[in-house]
Parts: sequence; C-alpha cells; structure tokens
Amino acid sequence: MGAGPVGYHGVSMGCGLGVPLLAAEPRVRAAVLGLLGVRGPAATAARVTAPVLFLLQWDDTRVPREHALALFDALGSAERTLHANPGERGGIPAFETDDALRFFARHLAQAAGSRLRLPEGPRTPAPGPSAS
Repeated sequence: MGAGPVGYHGVSMGCGLGVPLLAAEPRVRAAVLGLLGVRGPAATAARVTAPVLFLLQWDDTRVPREHALALFDALGSAERTLHANPGERGGIPAFETDDALRFFARHLAQAAGSRLRLPEGPRTPAPGPSAS
C-alpha cells in the first residue's frame, strides 16, 4: 500500500472483505462501503475508525435493509455518512462515483496534509431527459 494515506472502495463482497481490513490497517484513512449487512457479531465493524461513506440500495432484495442499517450503525467511525438510493442492488446511481471521489479527496488530503484536486467538470451526466 505504500507510505501515504490509502482509501478503500468496496461494495457487496468488497465490503465484507473491507471491514476486517479497515479494522486492522491504520493506513486506510477513508472508505466507501455498502451493499452488505451485519450477519452475526458486529465487533469487527466496531473497530473501524476511518471515515466511511456507506452506500445502500433501499430496495435490495439480497441484503435486507435492516441488516445494512445494522452494519452502518455498528461501524465505530466517528464520521460516517449513509447514502440511500431507491432501487435494486445493481442500481447505484452514477453520481455516487462523483460523491465518492469528493469524499476521498477531502479525507485523503487531510491525512496527507495537502489538498487533492478533483478532475475538472462532472464525471457523470446530470439527471434529466436524454436527447435522442
């Protein structure tokens, strides 16, 4: 991972692998997680202290909403944010990528003691009617 601050992005199985990594690895200074819930004890999630942006698809049929909210609640991070969007598990809106990039830029820049820059202009199209 190198010496600098590290960000982790993992949803679904990536979230399942990421929670134990975040609990054990202090170089990970920010994480985007989601699309997973608590199964069994949440002790590992309680040891996560890095800021977390958590993604939840409100109508996910694989992970009950209550389980995902329980995982979010179990995270030990003093700074955690929940983004809930309507739709199924594969329907994370494209604008969440922009939000994740801003989240990482903010937190990793603080950890590095500098300011990271985001690419100019929007990466995802604005919502609205499409032109044919």
